[in-house]
Amino acid sequence: MDKLLNKLGYRLAHYLSQSDEDRESVSTCSKEDLEATLRAGDILLVDGSSRLSSAIKYITQSTWSHAALFIGKPEIRSGKSSGEPELIEADLKEGVQAVPLSKYCQLHTRICRPVGLSDDEIQEVIRFMIDKIGYKYDLKNIIDLARYLIQHPPIPKNKRRRLLALGSGDPTKAICSSLIAQAYQLVEYPILPVIDVDETDSKAVKKSQEEILHIRHHSLFAPRDFDVSPYFKIIKPSIRKGFDHHDLTWAED
Repeated sequence: MDKLLNKLGYRLAHYLSQSDEDRESVSTCSKEDLEATLRAGDILLVDGSSRLSSAIKYITQSTWSHAALFIGKPEIRSGKSSGEPELIEADLKEGVQAVPLSKYCQLHTRICRPVGLSDDEIQEVIRFMIDKIGYKYDLKNIIDLARYLIQHPPIPKNKRRRLLALGSGDPTKAICSSLIAQAYQLVEYPILPVIDVDETDSKAVKKSQEEILHIRHHSLFAPRDFDVSPYFKIIKPSIRKGFDHHDLTWAED
């Protein structure tokens, strides 16, 4: 049964990795600005345009469908080095791997930066990710996610998050955001805060609070959590080096 599921998972992986012709993601900054802004330990969120991206965005109600950890200039691993700054990600087909930054320079991205981590802690996060290179993507999870490309079932928003935890549970398999969450939990860095539920809060607020409280295991983290986290700074390359709207040249009517 497991062999059959894996075989089906690989076929789905190939199909879901293809670009969705109805989706387009456009970069909002240059490759040079992105490279100059990123620091080791930053998380790069990606607005993907693959078929899988559509399913993840529906489940998480977010723009972001993928997350990767920036590690800076590459180390030489098995004689392979791209010569340009690298990210470590959990890829649908290839598993956990190091990829050049240029892979995502043409897409809409966002930089999320942890605050207050020491150099040693950042290196510990990076070492954890490097050690996971070669691990496979959780293909059983893909079978679950693929259902949402066929139709979007009427699942309440506060229940969709748990769909991300329907995979195999095998620690040698990972999805992009859960692996990064594991790395930061290793150095006890928070992603979402612990919230005390106030009895006077509205029912809608309580549901949101309960969802956040439930997200403690790394398998439940989604790419958008690094964006909404109060503990990660959002860095925008286009304004990092100074921005003055008076310098813009507008097209004439």
